[in-house]
Amino acid sequence: MTMIMLKNLLFSPLRGFIHKDFHQILDKMNLRDKLSFLVVHIIDKHNLWHRVPVFLGLVYLALRRHLNQEYNLINVGRTPSGVRSNPGDFPYRTADGKYNDPFNEGAGSEFSFFGRNMMPVDQHDKLKNPDPMVVATKLLARRKFIDTGKQFNMIAASWIQFMIHDWIDHLEDTQQIELRAPEEVASECPLKSFKFFKTKQTPTGLCDIKTGHLNIRTPQWDGSAIYGSNAEVSKKVRTFKDGKLKLSENGLIQQDENGKIISGDVRNAWAGLVTLQALFVQEHNLVCDALKKEYPELKDEALYRHAKRVTSAVIAKIHTIDWTVELLNTDTLLAGMRANWYGLLGKKFKDTFGHVGGSILSGFVGMKKPEDHGVPYSLTEEFTSVYRMHQLLPDTLELRNIDATPGLNKSLPLTDEIPMEDLIGGKGNENLSRIGFTKQMVSMGHQASGALELWNYPIWMRDLIAQDVDGTDRPDHIDLAALEIYRDRERSVARYNEFRRRMLQIPITKWEDLTDDMEVIKTLHEVYGDDVEQLDLLVGMSAEKKIKGFAISETAFFIFLIMASRRLEADKFFTSYYNEETYTKRGLEWVNTTESLKDVLDRHYPEMT
Repeated sequence: MTMIMLKNLLFSPLRGFIHKDFHQILDKMNLRDKLSFLVVHIIDKHNLWHRVPVFLGLVYLALRRHLNQEYNLINVGRTPSGVRSNPGDFPYRTADGKYNDPFNEGAGSEFSFFGRNMMPVDQHDKLKNPDPMVVATKLLARRKFIDTGKQFNMIAASWIQFMIHDWIDHLEDTQQIELRAPEEVASECPLKSFKFFKTKQTPTGLCDIKTGHLNIRTPQWDGSAIYGSNAEVSKKVRTFKDGKLKLSENGLIQQDENGKIISGDVRNAWAGLVTLQALFVQEHNLVCDALKKEYPELKDEALYRHAKRVTSAVIAKIHTIDWTVELLNTDTLLAGMRANWYGLLGKKFKDTFGHVGGSILSGFVGMKKPEDHGVPYSLTEEFTSVYRMHQLLPDTLELRNIDATPGLNKSLPLTDEIPMEDLIGGKGNENLSRIGFTKQMVSMGHQASGALELWNYPIWMRDLIAQDVDGTDRPDHIDLAALEIYRDRERSVARYNEFRRRMLQIPITKWEDLTDDMEVIKTLHEVYGDDVEQLDLLVGMSAEKKIKGFAISETAFFIFLIMASRRLEADKFFTSYYNEETYTKRGLEWVNTTESLKDVLDRHYPEMT
């Protein structure tokens, strides 16, 4: 009897217990993966993983992450064979992200392909079924602002846009498409029609995925929101003196003669994002000062390269152990995200003895070599889709009196409210200059962000001025809520139920599996009928019952689980090059002693926090 027959015989009595949609992929799994899947599936059926003790929850997440690494990482684009660069030639982060991977010089670089977490699901015959403007109007458009209470503030909402401007942006085609509001919703749409550019299709040279989409940002954690994703932008933001970046005297990002900000990424910015860009330009420049004091022999280029590595690592660390644990506010995720950076042995052990015992015990940071699980590093189409979080944005920014004494609830008096439309683009830069860094940051810290729920998508974003890559306003306004529905379909991202299925999550069979809100169920029927397979991903994630402490859906979280680890473990500057030789002793100390965004703010604005 063959091993395959033996395994199938062993698992055949269990097939009735396992959801029928997973029988085919289960047959392809090796014994270890079959056993892992069985454990995960049993726990999923009883919705238990976030209710069990922390250690058991971490075991579940480790098993699920392993399965998703095996079956949900798909390369798009050809991989060079027989070509190897010398890692020693590039001990610094290049401007365009190349040469991080010695076996694939383009992995993680500007104009590399978006990867996939699942095979594409072609929907070009369903791009307008149901109509994106109907979906946006009936299920997404904000009725009344729903906030997140004390869990997530506007600094946190700005932070994720700061990360998106570091990681992902699709190359567009020159051909425009127009969407028109159907008569049934036209009276409720701020725009009756709007035009936008298609996502550019690029041949991959592969047989299974023939075309893909190019990322015009570097998907590595390299701080490209402040440094840029190519040499041309990198030159624009540098002073070429002592390694520093350009910064205005008021601590904000410099503007050119046309009022555009001079930064690594200038497209579709708002005051909250620009404030964080300014903070980390300040951080970069302070690192330069510290390194120059410690190593006076270092010249401009060396100071710039060292400070870029250090600042990028600080950003990555804050996102991993500070921002994410507020987004996913449970004891299990607090332990899990710290384990990504420090390992299960913890910070004190790692600080004392260094990286020992592999990634489980000591974390991904400082591993002996990068790990890409046999798939060249990229961020994915599905990752882009689950990071659609514009519901986080409110309708107005509430400005606080920073000279007043905090009240009993620690809140500062409200002095003014500015419509969000006045805080985006060029007008936003003007208003930020008037508001100032400190008032903007403190005000955002005191204001709750929006919740990622149905009927909470900002109306002002349904009549939005989009920008070109250089920050120039486009003449055609867009309905961003409708456009996001269209983009997922256009880019062949699976709809909600198939998305879950392919991520080894149990699919829904009826609307009541998704939510117990009768008004939501009624509207889902109205838009999608009884066909749960037509449910759009963004709508499903917004409607899904949230795990206690989670600001996002579980469906989105499982993409986070695999990709958050991947951003660290596949990058040589967080693994084999995370050492004193690459970062300098002072630079490594800088990263190792930074634990939160508060630590960065304390360095520059000690009176603020």
